[in-house]
Amino acid sequence: MSPWSDYTPPYLDKVQFSGQNTDVTDDVRELLKQSNLRLTRPRLAVLEVIEDEGKHQDAEFIARAARKKLGSLSRQAVYDNLHALVEAGILRRIEPAGRPALYETRVGDNHHHLICRKCHVTVDVDCAAGTRPCLQPSDDHNFVIDEAEVVFWGLCPNCISES
Repeated sequence: MSPWSDYTPPYLDKVQFSGQNTDVTDDVRELLKQSNLRLTRPRLAVLEVIEDEGKHQDAEFIARAARKKLGSLSRQAVYDNLHALVEAGILRRIEPAGRPALYETRVGDNHHHLICRKCHVTVDVDCAAGTRPCLQPSDDHNFVIDEAEVVFWGLCPNCISES
């Protein structure tokens, strides 16, 4: 489990980048420092997009929204930052079958996802068991299991009402 397992970045403090005010907390600075990652405008823009403009977004959405915040940002810079933030445990990458990878700031806890088959809206679902992992395989093959990833698929209320 990562050291920031209960962390959700609120971005309430202010830090200066080239004369611009940008929201960021001391917690974000500390997490980046612990991970040997610098606090950069592109990295902060990526984090802010995921937290402020909708969780469970794919890299292309994040790139477009971060570009709007900064004026200019390469697709490669976004992918590099997403990779670094996932590796550091600051972001979680989920990979629903047949869909692009999605990113979220809710990390280190025991939750799953519910995805609409039609519109692809994705929501968090807390684990009913409450402990990690919430599922046990019939044979663990001597693995020490610490996580089970569950994706529930169905139709959201909006798509049901359109049918």
